[in-house]
Amino acid sequence: MSTQFLSTLSQNYIELLDNNEYYDITVEVGKDSNRLPNISPKVFQIILRYIYGGILSLNEQNASQIFQILLAADELDLQELIGYLQKYLVENESEWMEQHFEFIHRTSFQYDSLSEIRQFCRDLTAKSPEKVFKSLDFTSLPEKSLVQLIKRDDLQMKEIEVWEHVLKWGLAQNPTFDLNDLSDADFKTMKNTLQHCLPWIRFFSLSSKEFLQKVRPYKKLLRRQVYENLLNSHLDPDIKPIDNILLPRNIRFDGIIDSKIIDLNMASIISRWINKVDVN
Repeated sequence: MSTQFLSTLSQNYIELLDNNEYYDITVEVGKDSNRLPNISPKVFQIILRYIYGGILSLNEQNASQIFQILLAADELDLQELIGYLQKYLVENESEWMEQHFEFIHRTSFQYDSLSEIRQFCRDLTAKSPEKVFKSLDFTSLPEKSLVQLIKRDDLQMKEIEVWEHVLKWGLAQNPTFDLNDLSDADFKTMKNTLQHCLPWIRFFSLSSKEFLQKVRPYKKLLRRQVYENLLNSHLDPDIKPIDNILLPRNIRFDGIIDSKIIDLNMASIISRWINKVDVN
């Protein structure tokens, strides 16, 4: 699509721009430039056509390239273009931004004018936090952001998936480790890496099979008393759990459980019964 902004820009100078014979200004861009090193020559050419003719063509640009045009517009303080591109990305490239959430989120806070992009990130974490876990750059999330996500009672994911993603994140912070072959020293390092995440995993919401296959192999990551209480709860269902365990999350939409007999509301109630939590 091509969009015109002639109402707020000067007359069309596209022909002058395309004519290489006469020019009296040289602008250096690109990585080897001392003036505009953050703007690639290709992006700057698109920006120039916007400045000279008020025309922006996005037909041949993918989402990543459009985002780079947005950053270039911010650096050049092209406010109209900044507003248009933010709206375009939110309305037409939301899937790409979800897949690259960490990069988009981090970058949006580095540029003051990207308010709509920041709002997109806030809305995503508030309404669909599970999508952040599924983003391609999930393991690059800062620890603080990860903790904020797993603390949420309304995180729409199976608890075992939350645990697996936390392990994945921890492993990414220690890329030389093999999760299937951790030494005692490795476990100690991983435990330190995940120290602020582990308290927010609802381990008591896991099934016995999940506990056996997914938690027990990494019991050295947990405090001994936590693991003992967890183990006892699976060995003897009649044991009343300790008072300060986290309640199961409030799952609200279909697709989390695979059942033709009960819905998610019933599953949540049953889960609370199992964990001996009083329900109405």
